Amino acid sequence: MAYTVIARRWRPQSLDEVVGQRHVTQTLRNAFGSGRVAQAFVFAGPRGVGKTTTARILARMLNCDHGPTADPCGQCDPCREIAEGRDMDVLEIDAATHTGIDNIREVIITGLAIRPARDRYKVFIIDEVHQLSNPSFNALLKSIEEPPPHVAFVMATTALDKIPDTIVSRSQVFEFKTISSRAIAEQLQKIADADGLQATPEAIALVARAAEGSMRDAQTAFDQVISFAGRAVGVDDVATVLGLVGRDLLFDVMTAVADENGPASFELAGRAVEAGYDLKLLCRELSRLVRDLLVLKVDPGRMQDAEIAPEGDRSKLQTLLPRFSQEDLLRAFDLLSKAEFDIRSAAEPRHQLEMALLRWIHLRKLTPLTALLDQLKGLPTPPAPQSPGRLVPPSSRPAPGPAPHAAPSAAPGPSRPATASPGSSAAGATRVTPVVPVMAAGEFLPAYHEALRAEKPGIYGTTVGLARVTADGDRVVFGAREFLAKRLAADKAWLESTAQRVAGQRMVVAIETLDAAAAADDPASGRAADAAPRPSKDELIATARAHPAVQTVLEIFPADIKDATELT
Repeated sequence: MAYTVIARRWRPQSLDEVVGQRHVTQTLRNAFGSGRVAQAFVFAGPRGVGKTTTARILARMLNCDHGPTADPCGQCDPCREIAEGRDMDVLEIDAATHTGIDNIREVIITGLAIRPARDRYKVFIIDEVHQLSNPSFNALLKSIEEPPPHVAFVMATTALDKIPDTIVSRSQVFEFKTISSRAIAEQLQKIADADGLQATPEAIALVARAAEGSMRDAQTAFDQVISFAGRAVGVDDVATVLGLVGRDLLFDVMTAVADENGPASFELAGRAVEAGYDLKLLCRELSRLVRDLLVLKVDPGRMQDAEIAPEGDRSKLQTLLPRFSQEDLLRAFDLLSKAEFDIRSAAEPRHQLEMALLRWIHLRKLTPLTALLDQLKGLPTPPAPQSPGRLVPPSSRPAPGPAPHAAPSAAPGPSRPATASPGSSAAGATRVTPVVPVMAAGEFLPAYHEALRAEKPGIYGTTVGLARVTADGDRVVFGAREFLAKRLAADKAWLESTAQRVAGQRMVVAIETLDAAAAADDPASGRAADAAPRPSKDELIATARAHPAVQTVLEIFPADIKDATELT
């Protein structure tokens, strides 16, 4: 006996077997229970979600020997013949083939007056009805508006908007929805159990997600995977047969981005190319993973939702979740969507992917320009060394005259918000007199700043100059406004490890929050809050250009400072 594919063997035979369309099946059941059965129906929705199958079930409900009934017996001649597609009173018409008006007149219009040969109703099932020509729709209009009592029309379409309003307004319209991945996975598991297959939940979940809401696509793909893998189906089998991207690679990419590991991103792009993955699909799957992380970020309770967080992925998702902010994920989704589009027409898709991953890493290092300006208000600009007791990082450059805080009025290009990633940090230095036991203070702080700058130059330039650092024995204290203090506190472990490496001994880092007055009157700024004379415009611009934070912004964005105003 010839093999029957899963999609046909497991085609629903009753309303109760239709998966994921309760709003349709419940309405039809209630209509038959109350005797309010229409004569023209339009079933609209994506492919493979049950439109034609439900149309056949509706024909059985109308013509069952025990009907009309919402629960056809499935044993009588009409039920069996309709299920097998050989009932002479149920005509299935492929509108993609029979588009002309002559076909409609021959098959439908001329036969309306002829009563059914055996069944209660003559049922016309028109598949892909939107393919009919305008003359065909016009010829069909009157028949649908006033059909004989023994005739019913069921029209299925994937493009409801292409059906004339005159047809739609004379029919009951049921819009079928895409089926959830969870419902598809449950059905595939039922099929596997019934056929005695050993399929891992992860493999079934991967097939279900790849189907994108289509039960028929899922069953067809599952059939193909079984042909390859035999009686035992695993994730690797699914990925190999369907050309899907393995979840391990996706998590490796996300981890490399979280670590800001540029070399690893090149290596992972190479691995994807060597594995033969479609790089557009890789970007799409990364976007889906980013979306899942964002859903969990917004609603942590969804961690138990198998559609968002499959059981085998939960531990990895929980590890990645704290390493990305909502803003990181929103920007990543936009970046990956653009990368997928660019790869379609790229001569070297691999290069597009590599650059996209590097841009993703870079975006995590940026700080909102508005946040920088907020940090600059009332905070000191690091002056040049003026005495042995005042130590500043080697990168700071002296500004002429007093050191008032200046903010550029011409913002240097559009800013891209970013949140500091784990392992990234900043520190600043203005004044210290205590001595560290192993190294003199005059040696420790410059070396400490140089180490921080070498490891994270972008973060260093946007934050170090805005904080105050002192050292006392084995203790290093960072003093800053609340916004900066929170960022420093998040990276306390990194600051301590760097300090210990530089000093050659155990060092403890403490974070102190300064109020506006304390920050403005800090003697390390080189001036008192109210004592400094008002500088000229040129002096303000020079001071702004000398500030490490502004220097970093100017390095990132193609802009220049046209004007500057002292903030009080």
